[in-house]
Amino acid sequence: MRRNHFIAALVVCLALIAYATLARLAARPVLVGHSEAYWVVVIERFSAYGVLGFLLSFLLPGRFALACSLVVAVAIALELMQALTPDRDPAFLDVVQKATGGTAGVILAQTILAFLPRPAS
Repeated sequence: MRRNHFIAALVVCLALIAYATLARLAARPVLVGHSEAYWVVVIERFSAYGVLGFLLSFLLPGRFALACSLVVAVAIALELMQALTPDRDPAFLDVVQKATGGTAGVILAQTILAFLPRPAS
């Protein structure tokens, strides 16, 4: 049952990230306002992908490389899809920020999983 909760949370997180990445600039959700500082945007990206990596890592315990690869693939794919939206533009620095946040989330989750007791088999 707990696995289903992680899957649902992962799907919701991925849907929110996809919406924020692909929505028109006028419809994009913001934390501070439409004149938010660049560092706020960087923290948003890093945090969102950190949560995505964290949840994905709990679904794939012990598979560090696979979880990191999936997070980086999602970051690259969504950033490339931004090229299809008229008022958005893909940027390599955005991919780096997102991939770094996702990898940090995977590392945090894998560290937590390493210290959790394993169920008896």
